Amino acid sequence: MIKKKILIASGGSGGHIFPGYSLANYYKDKNFSVEFTTDKRGLKYLRNYKNLNIIIIPSSPLVKKNFLKLIFSIFYIVFSIMKSLSYLLFNRPSIIIGMGGYSSFPICIAAYILRIKFVIYENNLIIGKANNFLLPFANKLFVSYKEIEGIPEKYSKKVKVLGNIVRKEIMDSNFSYKKKDFDSIRILVLGGSQAAKIFAQELPQIFEKLNNKFKTKIKIFQQCHKDQNAQLSEFYRRVKIEHEIFNFTNEIINYYHKANLVITRSGASALGELLNYNIPFISIPLPTSADNHQYKNAEFYAKKGFGFFLNQKDIKYNLYDLIDKIFNNKSLIDTLLTNQRQHSDKDIFNSLSLQIEKILNEKN
Repeated sequence: MIKKKILIASGGSGGHIFPGYSLANYYKDKNFSVEFTTDKRGLKYLRNYKNLNIIIIPSSPLVKKNFLKLIFSIFYIVFSIMKSLSYLLFNRPSIIIGMGGYSSFPICIAAYILRIKFVIYENNLIIGKANNFLLPFANKLFVSYKEIEGIPEKYSKKVKVLGNIVRKEIMDSNFSYKKKDFDSIRILVLGGSQAAKIFAQELPQIFEKLNNKFKTKIKIFQQCHKDQNAQLSEFYRRVKIEHEIFNFTNEIINYYHKANLVITRSGASALGELLNYNIPFISIPLPTSADNHQYKNAEFYAKKGFGFFLNQKDIKYNLYDLIDKIFNNKSLIDTLLTNQRQHSDKDIFNSLSLQIEKILNEKN
């Protein structure tokens, strides 16, 4: 029996890669032939995954800063589309799933030209630029929440609310907090490429202040760039804070169960994982995120009672008070965990699979 072939076209950030990888594993377990495309940025997240057939497609955003850069980026995008066409002509999949991000764009446009069915997935609360451009050509747009913004009314029938695509180990986790787990303060700081610098600069002094106030000593697990390891370790040793400094890891779940509060950026993928793992978090959106999508994510999760929300400009003056309030008023944690437990994305893979099968069975 010939296997159906699915191609997953992912952007180059971790927020696109990890949901895409989860989807790839799901379909491999379902005995599909799975291929995965991304750019060089995405490859760094996938180096330890030897079970994927990864194709690198060069990509570029549309740069509008000046005329020369605009011309170059247009040329590069056209080149990427041509390379995608060449690839798809000889490796035609049954369907393509675009995970968002500009490196998913060339493959999806090439699919449309070649009349290959494709769908797109958006996990942010405002549709991304690439997906917004692809929407008129896509068979379906799968989204995490019905409250998503930026979708024209004429395309509303293409939208299907499925939920957050998160890693299987998150879905399968049975971890649950007990009251005594909040008698101490154990903070996990998730600082990827767009958070590490500011978090490393401003958070340690706040943690020192907390350590001096609370009777029980705190522990910090902080993700950072390698060149920040020595600086952070030296500071925490000097102020006598128990700590563990780490860099990028594919095994982040190992840190989730060590902490009882997470401080994170507001990428949709990260927030979706924390929500499904049922762990309290403070979401600090990146002020320069495209279309301010991280602010939209953080605001939405806070309104739903899934997490706490703080603007980056307020870190210095308000973060200490917020953490102090959280651990001195346990009812805040109880309410938040109750809200989180009422949400589940466990059925997303089955729901998505049913949608994909329906599209595959539709006549062109």
